[in-house]
Amino acid sequence: PTAAPAPSKTAINLPMVEKGDAQAVVFGYVDDATQADKVKFKNYVAGSACSNCALYQGKAGDDAGGCPLFAGKNVAAKGWCASWAKKA
Repeated sequence: PTAAPAPSKTAINLPMVEKGDAQAVVFGYVDDATQADKVKFKNYVAGSACSNCALYQGKAGDDAGGCPLFAGKNVAAKGWCASWAKKA
């Protein structure tokens, strides 16, 4: 039997959300949480990122993962958007 292919660093190979995407602009998405617009988005909390958001569908250690807000695209694990909700 042939060995299974090594898992990639992202669960599903989807295109990444671009900062200029209409949906990304609405939610204030950035692929680096430290660059979030803290003036416009008062709910930004230091240390919050897609990887610790309840909506994030990637696994721990993944570089990126899916998000229901951006159907068909991956968000960066270290990204952030205004819909961030602390993972339980």
